[in-house]
Amino acid sequence: MSAPVQAIVVGGGLAGVAAAVAVARTGLETVHLAPTAPPDRRTSALMMPSVNYLLSAGLIDAPEALGHALSQIRIIDSTPRLIRAPETLFDSRDAGIPAFGWNFANGPLLESFHASAAALPNLTVRPVGASAVTRDGNDWVVRQSDGVSLRAPLVVGADGKKSMVRSAAGLRATERQFEQSALVCDLDLGRSIGSTSIEFHYPKGPFTLVPAGGNRANLVWIDDAKVLADAQAEGSDALLARFAEKSQRLFGSIALVSPTVVFPLGVLSVDRAGADGIVLAGESCHAFPPIGAQGLNLGLRDVADIARAIGSVDRSRADWAVAISTDYARRRAADLARTGGMVDTLFRSLLADMIPAQALRAGGLWALKLTPFLRKQAFALGMGLR
Repeated sequence: MSAPVQAIVVGGGLAGVAAAVAVARTGLETVHLAPTAPPDRRTSALMMPSVNYLLSAGLIDAPEALGHALSQIRIIDSTPRLIRAPETLFDSRDAGIPAFGWNFANGPLLESFHASAAALPNLTVRPVGASAVTRDGNDWVVRQSDGVSLRAPLVVGADGKKSMVRSAAGLRATERQFEQSALVCDLDLGRSIGSTSIEFHYPKGPFTLVPAGGNRANLVWIDDAKVLADAQAEGSDALLARFAEKSQRLFGSIALVSPTVVFPLGVLSVDRAGADGIVLAGESCHAFPPIGAQGLNLGLRDVADIARAIGSVDRSRADWAVAISTDYARRRAADLARTGGMVDTLFRSLLADMIPAQALRAGGLWALKLTPFLRKQAFALGMGLR
């Protein structure tokens, strides 16, 4: 068995690398188990508090070098419902800020995170996964997929929805799958959408175009899984015709500039975010449909609270890692509950067929459209301000 370290981070995605950097920056001798994964062609819309965290943590140098500003959000109700919401434009200037956030391609963002990790002498990165996690006294023993074992008092589980680390700690997860899936790809448009994210709301989910620079846009289309599979199977010409129809032909010609990929949608939540020297981050702790741009934003708030919890505990205590996990679970409880409730309400409101629900949603958007105070409150909630 290898010599003990102070912390082990399991999971090689964006949340995992960010967590490894954050833990190492607290001074703990850290090993990061980050198995090589296929390229991530998705994008992440990060709100300004998340972008500010990336800058302060040294994970990026400048947002404009990697991403594209999101200064407006335009919502168009394209449903045939009896009660429809008004077309609404939210402008970051109404919140007194130049942009709500930035849209980043996940691949380049991950490379920037890795560059930050490589500069930390107390962080060792191993391109392997974990095959077992067991308790031994005050330590956790993590067996790598190559057979080598490590031990540490503190383990960070950022190993996804089927988290082995979460199971080892006995932390209960509740998961529910939706009938809907999400189709994502990159498009070239005849007319630029500038810095405006545009959401066309349909009965089975939104069709969203997110700025990607120039005439490019990232598409996230949520619909029934069979509808998306059939659309893929029809071929590129038929698919582009669907895109033109869904976007109401507002942007001229549309061309595909990346393959289309379909992801199933669901929600996952945990009863606690940490216990017994284990803390959870990213999708091992929470997962949502891509509504309200909360996924990685919430994961980065996890990472920030891991660092705060480590900094708040006296590490001369024999049970310092247990104390960290207890403090972390307390810090995360309200944010996880609030964000989970917000995303669930938004998603259900988009799919609601009952007239009272339609009236509430339309009335809510009218209120946001007409009331500056409510808009500011909505901006704060959507950006994760606490």
